[in-house]
Amino acid sequence: MSPATSRIELPSPAPGTRRTLLVHRYGTPGARPKAYFQAAIHADEIPGLLVAQHLLCGLEQAHAAGRILGEVVVAPVANPIGLSQHLNGRLLGRFDHESTGNFNRGFPDLTAGALERLQGKLSADPVTNVALIRATLRAVLAERRAARETEALKLALLDLAIDADYVFDLHCDGEALLHLYASRWQADDALALGAELGAAAILLEEEPGGDPFDEACASPWWKLRAALADEGPVPLAGFAATVELRGQADVNDDYAVTDAAALLRFLQRRGVVAGEPGPLPEPRCEPTPLDGVDVLTAPAAGVLVYRKRLGERVAAGEVVAELVDPLGEPVGAARTPLRSATDGLLFARMTERLARPGQKFCKVAGRKPLSHRQAGKLLED
Repeated sequence: MSPATSRIELPSPAPGTRRTLLVHRYGTPGARPKAYFQAAIHADEIPGLLVAQHLLCGLEQAHAAGRILGEVVVAPVANPIGLSQHLNGRLLGRFDHESTGNFNRGFPDLTAGALERLQGKLSADPVTNVALIRATLRAVLAERRAARETEALKLALLDLAIDADYVFDLHCDGEALLHLYASRWQADDALALGAELGAAAILLEEEPGGDPFDEACASPWWKLRAALADEGPVPLAGFAATVELRGQADVNDDYAVTDAAALLRFLQRRGVVAGEPGPLPEPRCEPTPLDGVDVLTAPAAGVLVYRKRLGERVAAGEVVAELVDPLGEPVGAARTPLRSATDGLLFARMTERLARPGQKFCKVAGRKPLSHRQAGKLLED
C-alpha cells in the first residue's frame, strides 16, 4: 500500500483554536510486525523531531523499494500543544499549562479493564492469545473519553501504539549521552536496541512510577502474563523504549542521520523492514537498574560547578560538582561539595547552572540498586 498521512483533531481548547496530530503510516494496516515512533512528547526536546524527519526519509525509500514488510506508524510531532508554549521567547513544552502535569505522565493503565474481559478466554495457543489481548486492549481504550485537549492527545497517542510490537518514544535530556529506558522484563530487546544506537547507558525499570507512555504500552503484557499464568501462555508481545537522544542542544544532521539509520536497522533485524542490516555492533554498556541511578540533588540555591564531565566514571563518595553560594564568603569557603552515592557513569545533567533547593541536577548510572531510591518514584519530572 502507498504511505498514508492523516490528521487527528484534538478538542478545541478555546473558541477559534484547533490543533491536530499528524500521523504517517507505511505498509499494510494490520501487517506484522508493527512499529510505532513518536517524537517530542516533551515538546522542548527537539532532537527527536529531526531524527523523525530522517526516519521518514528512510521509510519513503524503503517503501519505494518494496521493503516495508510490516506496518510502521510515525507521529513526528507528538505534542502540538506543548510546541505552542512560548514564554518570553523560550519554548517550554514539558508540563501542561492546564495543570494536568508532565506531558509524559498519567497515561492510562489498561490492564485492569483488559483482565476483567480476558479471564476464562485464553487458549493454549500463544499466537491466538496475543491477538485476543491486542483486540481487548484496543476495546478498553476505545471506551475512554477525554474532554481536555491534553487528555485527548494522550488517548490518541496510545491508540496509535497500544497494539504495536515495537514502540519508540524519542526524547532527550538537558545535557546527556545517548541512553534509553526499558523494562527489565525486556532486557534482551533493550540491549539489542542500545547496541544498535550506541547507547552509553541502558536503564532497566520495573516500577518507575508516574505512568509514562512507554510503560502504558508495554506493562499490560507482563501484568496480564502474571495475572493469567494459569489460563494460557501470554508472550511479552509489546516492547517499548524511551530513547534519550543526548541533550537538548544536540540537534544536527550528523547525529540525526546516524540515529535514524540505527532505528531502521533495528526494524530490519525484527522483520518490519526488509534489508541486510549488517552485523550488530558490540554494546557500549551492560544494562543497569533504574533504581541504581543516583540522581544528585542541590541542598540549597547556588551556582553549579561540575568537577566531572559527561561520560566520566565516578566512584561513590567522589565529588561530582560544587555548589557555590554567590553571596557567601570569598572563594573556597562558600563551596559545598556534592558527591555521588554510587560507582557509575555520569550520563546526564541539567542545562542550567543555577540550582534551586531540592533541584535534581545530574544522574550517575550505577550497577547496584540504591536504598534511597523508591519504586514508583524513580522518574523525576
